[in-house]
Amino acid sequence: MRQGSLSLLLCLLLLSPLAQAEEESTPLSLSAGARITELQQRLQDSERQREALVQQLQNADNERESAQLTRLRQENQRLKMALKEAQASVNPRLLTDQQQWFVTGGAVALVALLCGIFASGSHRRRKQWLN
Repeated sequence: MRQGSLSLLLCLLLLSPLAQAEEESTPLSLSAGARITELQQRLQDSERQREALVQQLQNADNERESAQLTRLRQENQRLKMALKEAQASVNPRLLTDQQQWFVTGGAVALVALLCGIFASGSHRRRKQWLN
C-alpha cells in the first residue's frame, strides 16, 4: 500500500471512536436533558409543598398563641378581681395615705402651737410688747 492511503486509513481509524462517541452522547444528552427537566419540576413541586407546610405551621402557631393569649387575659382579669376583693375585705381604710399625712402634719402643728403658748407665759409677752 501506499503511504498516503495508509495514513488516510490511520486517520479514519483514529477518528472513528470520536464519531462513535458523538453518536452515543446525543441520546445521553437528550435523556439527561429530560432528566434535568424532570428534576426541576420535582424541585418546584417540593418548594410549593414546603411553602404550603410553612404557611400551615404559621397558622397553627398563630391560633395556638391566640388561644393562649385569650386564656392569659382571662386569668389576669380574674386575678385582678380577686386582689380587689382581698384588699377590700382585709383592711378597709378610712383615710388614704395622702390624707393620713395631712392629718399627722396638722396634729404636729397643733401640738407645737399649744407648747408655744404654754411655754412663753402671758407676763413675758406683755413686757415684750411694751418695750
